Amino acid sequence: MKNKVQPRILPGFMELLPEDQIQFNRMYDTIRRVYERYGFLPLDTPTIELSEVLLAKAGGETEKQIYRFEKGDSDLSLRFDLTVPLARYVSQHFPDLTFPFKRYQMSKVFRGERPQKGRFREFYQCDIDVIGVDSLDLVFDAEMPAVIYNVFKELDFGAFTIRMNNRKVLNGFFTALGYADKIGDILRTIDKLEKMGRDAVVSELTEYGVAAKDVDTILSFIAIRGTNDEVLTKLAAQPVDNEQYREGVAELTQVIGYLRRFGVEESAYMIDLTIARGLDYYTGTVYETMLNDYPSMGSVCSGGRYDNLTEYYTDQKLPGIGISIGLSRLYYQLKENGLLKEGARSIARCIVIPMGESEMNAAITVAAELRSKNVPVDVYYQQKGMKQKMKYAARLGIPYAAIIGESERENGTVMLKNMETGEQKEVSVSELSDVLM
Repeated sequence: MKNKVQPRILPGFMELLPEDQIQFNRMYDTIRRVYERYGFLPLDTPTIELSEVLLAKAGGETEKQIYRFEKGDSDLSLRFDLTVPLARYVSQHFPDLTFPFKRYQMSKVFRGERPQKGRFREFYQCDIDVIGVDSLDLVFDAEMPAVIYNVFKELDFGAFTIRMNNRKVLNGFFTALGYADKIGDILRTIDKLEKMGRDAVVSELTEYGVAAKDVDTILSFIAIRGTNDEVLTKLAAQPVDNEQYREGVAELTQVIGYLRRFGVEESAYMIDLTIARGLDYYTGTVYETMLNDYPSMGSVCSGGRYDNLTEYYTDQKLPGIGISIGLSRLYYQLKENGLLKEGARSIARCIVIPMGESEMNAAITVAAELRSKNVPVDVYYQQKGMKQKMKYAARLGIPYAAIIGESERENGTVMLKNMETGEQKEVSVSELSDVLM
């Protein structure tokens, strides 16, 4: 007798039951539809890239998390995000693309980090980016939160807030204080303010050599609050003698103006000077999106503007802006917080049930007719008793059962049963699709 192997998957990977996968797919499809509504084009890059290409920009912790292996003479790596493959793609196919190039990609990425609640080694990212040549109009900085707004409005998980800032405002402010050489450290520290708390941030800034009086100045500055117009007025009134700072305030003002034109509700977005996005490559507008009633979930969608996506692959200057939704993490957290309604266990709208073997051909014909009219339908093929057939339909949560007996077969009808109410009525096959839709 053969030894049995325990069926299991690696830690940090997500595998769903059918009802959960249906919910996940609906979220995926909702995001995709909104992306396409804004004119973003689909893209799917290879899961495996040449390590030399994929790691051109990597380093530090990122490189440690990459799954890297050799096959024959090839040094290969699994993609760890969708941004680096986009940079490679745009550089490689530059002559064939139309710019500004708007693309979306919704694919799995892989990171060899320590798995924990809500963090995975394999997970879906849903990204959009707009890439320009030499320059990229500021209106795209407003289109991004407009897309975010429509995605989360359609996903319908409650109130949310798109928190926005501009790195030029922060960079200019820190430079005016005399910390041009410490901007990266300061940004990464204030970006952790909500996680670390004020005292830890003060301690870390002090370690980086920021004077006590300047620490207070920085924390007071990023604490500026009010309506978007009030914050912009306060920013414009700051005695900051720095051109980059003024440019950042002007850009924020313009983006807010565009956002109103996009029809985004004012309550759905706010200027928040604590949003820094610690990654070094962001250079302008940055975003983080929070579900208002679930702040512990952290950002559910983030991104921003960058100056040169492709500097490691080409001398052509290609600025861009993008956002990303970590769909696997978002789904997991929504499930954990009970924000997902109970999912259906089948995508079929109806199951056709022949009473006996002599009705099987009629059942197959009815199903084919419904499918030709885009009604998702299943057929019960096994020769079992009616009790078992109906139990099967009920367990899958299929809304309707179209039962065909001898008289229905002869009359060209079905006995349509509402599985929730138990109500039954005879319906002609020709009218069945209209009743089910």
